[in-house]
Amino acid sequence: MPASALMVLASFLFATMSVCVKLAGAYYDTGEIVMYRGLTGMTMLFLLTRARGQTLRTPVPALHFWRSLSGVIALSLWFFSIGKLPLATAMTLNYMSSIWMALFLVGGAVMLGGSRIDPKLIASVLVGFAGVALVLRPTIDRDQFWHGLAGLCSGVLSATAYLQVTALGRSGEPEYRIVFYFSMGGAIAGLLTTLALKTSGQGNPHGHSITGIALLLAVGMLATVAQLMMTRAYARGKTLVNASLQYTGILFSFVYGVLLFSDPVTLWAVAGITLIVAAGLSATLLRAKTTPVDSQNHAITES
Repeated sequence: MPASALMVLASFLFATMSVCVKLAGAYYDTGEIVMYRGLTGMTMLFLLTRARGQTLRTPVPALHFWRSLSGVIALSLWFFSIGKLPLATAMTLNYMSSIWMALFLVGGAVMLGGSRIDPKLIASVLVGFAGVALVLRPTIDRDQFWHGLAGLCSGVLSATAYLQVTALGRSGEPEYRIVFYFSMGGAIAGLLTTLALKTSGQGNPHGHSITGIALLLAVGMLATVAQLMMTRAYARGKTLVNASLQYTGILFSFVYGVLLFSDPVTLWAVAGITLIVAAGLSATLLRAKTTPVDSQNHAITES
């Protein structure tokens, strides 16, 4: 299958996973969804690793810990935002990692006394935040403020996870091992969150039903398969083309939201999403000109 087709299909699977997360929110807390998503991913990757005769032993456990910490928090915030926000809005805020990366580059250049900062990079950041203002103001009600903030923070932490995944890739870690330990981190963090809520009396682990189990399995399986497909797409195809096609996930989420959840369609929201996508593509292109991009590492930052 061509890399472009793999990327579009992976984006579709991630969008479908977000639908399952939103539906699963009626049966489970965010911590439980993150936990079961991690357990499913761990199981699938463990079996895949054994079948290929590979190993999960790592020489850099500390790097995996910090990548998993930022990635799991980003994932949890994203799942939390999906519960109350329109699906396309939550997806768009999480996909702002490219814009945050551009902001990190600008900030780093300023702190290090860089003599030249590409004004186009600054413009892409400003356009991206203009898009955020358009998306959040017309589409988020007062009781959705914290969910919107969570979605915004998930994008920031996703950008941080990208830096850590890059470090893992440069240390020689294969993508299946990085995703496995990320899944493990999610399972542990989800379990601890669930136990903490139970201990504080704010929640209890929910009982299972056929529908609930099916949704949890769907979340984990869709995410893991999509990650593997996206990784292969980046390995085979051109990074910038794949990065552009990755944004089709927002389109899929928009259609899902309208058809399944009756999400409102407003001109301001559409304009804001368009600005964020344009800014993200621009930031990706400008970053590629500024710093080398490891295509496989970029792929596996996806939640």
